[in-house]
Amino acid sequence: MLRPTLLATVCVSLLITTTLPVLAAPSQDMESEQGTLEVTPIVEGLAHPWALAFLPDRTGMLVTERPGNLRVVSPDGKLSAPINGVPEVWAKGQGGLLDVALSPDFKQDRTIYLSYAEGGGQGGKAGTAVGRGQLSEDLMSLKNFTVIFRQAPKLSVGNHFGSRLVFDRNGFLFITLGENNDRPTAQDLDKLQGKIVRIYPDGKVPDNNPFVGQPGVRPEIWAYGIRNPQGTALNPWTGALWENEHGPRGGDEVNIIERGRNYGWPMATHGINYSGQPIPESRGKTVEGTVGPHHVWEKSPGLSGMAFYDADRFKVWQHNAFIGALVTQELIRLQLDGDKVVHEERLLGELDKRIRDVRQGPDGYLYVLTDEENGGLYRIGLK
Repeated sequence: MLRPTLLATVCVSLLITTTLPVLAAPSQDMESEQGTLEVTPIVEGLAHPWALAFLPDRTGMLVTERPGNLRVVSPDGKLSAPINGVPEVWAKGQGGLLDVALSPDFKQDRTIYLSYAEGGGQGGKAGTAVGRGQLSEDLMSLKNFTVIFRQAPKLSVGNHFGSRLVFDRNGFLFITLGENNDRPTAQDLDKLQGKIVRIYPDGKVPDNNPFVGQPGVRPEIWAYGIRNPQGTALNPWTGALWENEHGPRGGDEVNIIERGRNYGWPMATHGINYSGQPIPESRGKTVEGTVGPHHVWEKSPGLSGMAFYDADRFKVWQHNAFIGALVTQELIRLQLDGDKVVHEERLLGELDKRIRDVRQGPDGYLYVLTDEENGGLYRIGLK
C-alpha cells in the first residue's frame, strides 16, 4: 500500500502530465514573400481554443478553451488537465471562456486575468465579465478568483462579446467589449456595449478617464462606437493601443484607440448587413465627429487576435503586425512604416483553419491558435 504522501505525489504527477495526443505530424513548409515558413504543430485536441498567454521563463503557455477550460501547454507539447477554480461560463454561441492575460507583476503576485461570457441577464441574456485569481505554483488551480468587472446591461443572446485584455505601460487594464449584436448601444454612453474601457487592475475606475463625473455616462468608458473587437495589442514602439474588429458584411477595421473618441459604429461603416441590406443606422463610410478606420477591408477576413513583432529572431518581421482571420482562414501580415500600413500579405492559407489568436512568443517565434472543435496550437517561424 502506498504511503499517503507518496500517493498524493503520484496523483499530482498524473494530473500535471495528463495530455491529449501530441501531434505526430511533422512541420510543414509554406512559402511567403520573406522566405519559407516553418509551421510546427505543438498540440491538438483543444476545444475551440480562444486565447494564449506565455508563462515566464519559458515554463509553458496558458490556453483558454471556449467551453470553459483553462489549460497549460508545456514547452514539449504536453497538455494539462483543466485548471481548477475557473469561473462558470455562459458557453453559448460565441460565448464562453475567452481571453487570458498575466498580471504585469505575475512573478510576484501570480495573478492571471480571465474574460468570459457570464449569464444572468434578463431573459437569459449574457455579457462580458472579467475576473482575476492566483495561479498555484503547481499550475493545477486558480485561487481566490474574484470578478472585477461586468458589462452592463447584459444584452447578448450569443454574439459579439469582444473581450480582449491588454495592460498598458502604466499598468491600466483595457477591456474590449462588443455591442452584443445590439447596434445602437455602441453609441449609448450609459451602457457598456461597443466600448473599450480602462480600469485599475482591481477594477476601480481611474479618476482621469474621459467621462468621469458626467451624469448618465459610464465612467469606465475610454472609447466607444465599436462593433466586435476580438484583437487588441499594445504597439511596442509607441505604447498606443491598437484594436481590430469585425465589420458586418465587409468593413473589418484596424483602429488606433485614443482617449474619449467615437469610432463610429453603427453610424459609420464600410459594411452592410449579412442580408445584403444596408445597416439601418448607417450614414455612410465616414461621419463627422467620428474616427475613421486606420486600415479597413471592404471584404471581411473575419478578424481575431493581434500581435506586433519586435523580436530579434526574424528581423524581416520587425515592425510588422499579425492578425488572425476566421473567415478567410489565414494569418494576415501588415508591414508598417511608423503607424502607416504599407503592405499586406496573407499567410497559412494551406492550413485551412480559422486563426483565432496570434502571439509573439518569448523565443521570437509566432504562435497561433486555430478555432476548431479539434483546435490546435502551432509555432510559426522562418527557415
